[in-house]
Amino acid sequence: MSRVKVGVIGVGALGRHHARILSEMDGVELVAVADAHAERGREIAAKHGARWVSDYRQLLPDVDAVSVVVPTVAHLSVAADFLRARIPVLVEKPLAHNVEAGQALVDLAERHQTLLQVGHIERFNPAWKSAAPWCREPKYIRAERTSTFTFRSTDIGVVLDLMIHDLDLVLSLANSPIRSVEALGIGVMGDHEDAVQARLVFENGCVADLTASRISPTA
Repeated sequence: MSRVKVGVIGVGALGRHHARILSEMDGVELVAVADAHAERGREIAAKHGARWVSDYRQLLPDVDAVSVVVPTVAHLSVAADFLRARIPVLVEKPLAHNVEAGQALVDLAERHQTLLQVGHIERFNPAWKSAAPWCREPKYIRAERTSTFTFRSTDIGVVLDLMIHDLDLVLSLANSPIRSVEALGIGVMGDHEDAVQARLVFENGCVADLTASRISPTA
């Protein structure tokens, strides 16, 4: 059976892990990585027996699927080229930096009948997979996710950087439309929020309190 030829676009803090994992998967061939940073791109490519290209569009003729791990604000422009070519795309979370860009990606995937998936890896966490079936009709959920400041993902705030994981899981657990949202956030290190507390109230009565911070003194 032929292997699926995959490329990784962006091999920074997270993309290098995409490249590593794909290179170790059965039935997958990591054919190339694309990164504008030549030294980093060559290093990761050589480490996993792939080739490096500076322009991600060079991958279009050679891959069956791609992982897009570029800054969030570039997700739409990069992923769109592959969706139009009907090449399946895995996009690192969050899907996009705003609702309009996210909807545009969904529309492109539907129009071209091409698989588009978001890298919500917590869905595949063994602890989550074991616990979720036992958490039917929860009344109250509390989630905390904190880290020290890492100087990555500064193009988005902590909601799209960290809290997005817990929002994804909470929506799955509550399994109900949202009635109301209350939130308070502060920005310390840049133009976006770095710490947020939010309360989600669902139509079925479930309440979820979420805390996310990327400026904690300890992780």
